[in-house]
Amino acid sequence: MKVLLTGGSGFVGGQLASLLVARGHEVVALVRRSSKVDALKQLGVRITVADLHTGDGVNEAVQGVEVVQHVAGLTKARSEEDYLRGNAEATRMLASVLARQKRPPRLIVCSSLAAAGPARIGKPRTETEREAPVSMYGRSKLAAEQAAREFADRVPTVIVRPPFVYGPGDLTNLPPLIAMGKTGVYLKAGMGPKHFSFVHVDDLNQALLAAAERGKTLVRDDPSQGVYFASDPNPYSWEDFCISLSRALGRGKPKVISVPEFVGWATGAGAELGSRLLGTVSIMNRDKAKEMAQEAWTCSPARAAEEIGFKPEYLLDPGLDNTVAWYRTQGLA
Repeated sequence: MKVLLTGGSGFVGGQLASLLVARGHEVVALVRRSSKVDALKQLGVRITVADLHTGDGVNEAVQGVEVVQHVAGLTKARSEEDYLRGNAEATRMLASVLARQKRPPRLIVCSSLAAAGPARIGKPRTETEREAPVSMYGRSKLAAEQAAREFADRVPTVIVRPPFVYGPGDLTNLPPLIAMGKTGVYLKAGMGPKHFSFVHVDDLNQALLAAAERGKTLVRDDPSQGVYFASDPNPYSWEDFCISLSRALGRGKPKVISVPEFVGWATGAGAELGSRLLGTVSIMNRDKAKEMAQEAWTCSPARAAEEIGFKPEYLLDPGLDNTVAWYRTQGLA
C-alpha cells in the first residue's frame, strides 16, 4: 500500500514511518523544506517537499496514494491564530486537495483529547459527548477535525484522538518529568486530585493503522461516527504516574508536592514573557496552565477496541520501562 505521511519528522510521525516501512508499505513523507529528514531517508522513505499552507506541491504529493496519515500538527504557538493556521488551515488544505482526486485516498487525522476537552474524575470522555475544549490548542485541533469534515462526503475520513503520548523518540513531553524524577520530587498543579489517560506511541500508531484498515468513516448524520479515542484503558492519578516513572528510573517512592494553580498561571505568564524576549515559543504558557488546572484528562478506548480491534500492548508500567530504557540508550536518563 502507498501511504502519504505528514509529520514524519516529528515524534509520533517518525515512529509511524518506521512501523509502516516494517509492514512493507511504500511511504511518502510530505515535509517542509526546513524539516530534518535524515532518519526518514535511512528508513527508505521517499521525501516530497510541499506546503500545507499555500498548497504548493501538495497535489503532486498525493498522486497514487491509497491512505494519508495526517500526523503533522502545531503543539505550541503564541496566538490562537497561529494554532488555527498550523492545525485547522493545514488540514483544510490537505483535505481539499484530496477531495479533487479522481479516487480520493482514505484520510486518517491524528487529533487530540484536547479537541474533546477535559473529563470528570471517574467519567472518562467518550466519543458521543459534546466537545468542550478549554485551550487554544484544543480549539485548533477541534477546528482541524471540522475542516476534515467539510470534505468527508468525498474523502473517507477517520479521526483518532490520543491523550498524553509518550514513548521512545519523545524529546518534549517526558524529559522534564524525568528531570523531576531524578530529584525524587514531582510537582502537581492544584491542590485537588488529577487524573490522566496515557498512550504509548507504539499503541497510538497501531490505532492509526487499524483506523486506516477498519475504522468507520465520518458521516453527516452521526457526528460521533468515525471518531476514536486511543489510550491505555486505565485512568491514572498523577501520583500513580509519578510512582511508575520513579520505579522505571530505579528510584524510590517519590514525593509529590501540590502547587496552587495561581503559581501555574504565573509560571505560564513568565514563560510567555521570556519566550517573547528571546524570540522563541515556549511549550509552557497561560494556555497550558489552563489545561493543567483541569481535574481530569481521561478518555475511554472502548469504541476503538470494539470497532477497530484496538488493544494496547503497553499499560503504564511496562510502557514507562520501555521508554526509560530508550532514554538511557540516548544518554537522557
